[in-house]
Amino acid sequence: MDACTLYDFRMERPPLEIEQTKALERILAMHLESARAHEGADDAFAHRMRKIVMRCGCQPAQIRARGYAVREPSEIYDVARAPRGQGALARMAVYERETARLFAALYPDHDDDPPDDLVHVTCTGYVAPSPAQALVARRGWHQTTRVTHAYHMGCYASLPAIRIAAGCIATASPKRPRVDVVHTELCTLHLDPSNHAIEQIVVQSLFADGCMRYSIERENRPRSLRCVALAERTVPDSTESMRWVMADWGMQMTLARDVPEHVGKVLRPFVADLMARAGLGVADLKRTQFAVHPGGPRIIDGVRETLELSERQVSTSREVLLDYGNMSSATLPHVWKRMLDDPGVANGTPIVSLAFGPGITISGAVFVKQR
Repeated sequence: MDACTLYDFRMERPPLEIEQTKALERILAMHLESARAHEGADDAFAHRMRKIVMRCGCQPAQIRARGYAVREPSEIYDVARAPRGQGALARMAVYERETARLFAALYPDHDDDPPDDLVHVTCTGYVAPSPAQALVARRGWHQTTRVTHAYHMGCYASLPAIRIAAGCIATASPKRPRVDVVHTELCTLHLDPSNHAIEQIVVQSLFADGCMRYSIERENRPRSLRCVALAERTVPDSTESMRWVMADWGMQMTLARDVPEHVGKVLRPFVADLMARAGLGVADLKRTQFAVHPGGPRIIDGVRETLELSERQVSTSREVLLDYGNMSSATLPHVWKRMLDDPGVANGTPIVSLAFGPGITISGAVFVKQR
């Protein structure tokens, strides 16, 4: 691929931030209310559920706080009346409302510099016209802005979004085209309080809502990340380990415990090939920073151990997980922004970015920081 440049990262936070301690209590309360109203659960069940949530859920030492788009749980999760919460139609109504708010915040009315292409990335909501199309219609950008949708790829989607942006640049008519990428992930719309499996408690305590906008151009520019290599592959015999499917009550995720093991089997040769595409070798490894999608603490640990990295090399990914949780495809752009803003990451530093999603798909990029 031809190199391209990422710059002008703009973060928009959800309306509600909840400390993880309170979020775990919120999850527990929804499960108990659902079980008591519809399953006749007793005190023994409540005691058992508390132990599961507090022992198996992601703890405050791993995730300090998470963002929620739904201010009042009863809007979707009135579990006394509906054990699984409201159906997909009600959840998508909230998604449409909240993403319209996010796009309006990211593109305020005084911002009259439309992109040539707008790529909308999400796996947590589907409405048509999309919020990106609605923005273009509202702002009267019909003649200037093409909209492309990068949907349903999950946590690794920010890296294919760069590929899509590069394709948009190659087919755009202006001499210096600009592609904007916007991630809107509202993961917390997809809880099922009637499913008390340990796996689901882990998922519900890990995922959060997040949003990011950034721009991509072909030319070099200051205060940017220059993308010089991309690669992707599907891990063999892993299709059942990570799934994200439409269900009657929102999306349903399967996240098996063997995900780190599957990734670990192919990670070293994948990273070696990725770095070689960028003209880097083993000698460059120690000066390289790693922007790893923090799918969970074990993912970061697995990458660090498999590649024999120092804690410093993965510290930004761990910080983003601690501050925000797993925001699906919006998470890696938060890591990129933090590395770009960090004066401790020197000019010219190579940054290897890695993400994992359903498939299992492993996707990667190499950036060079430009100050």
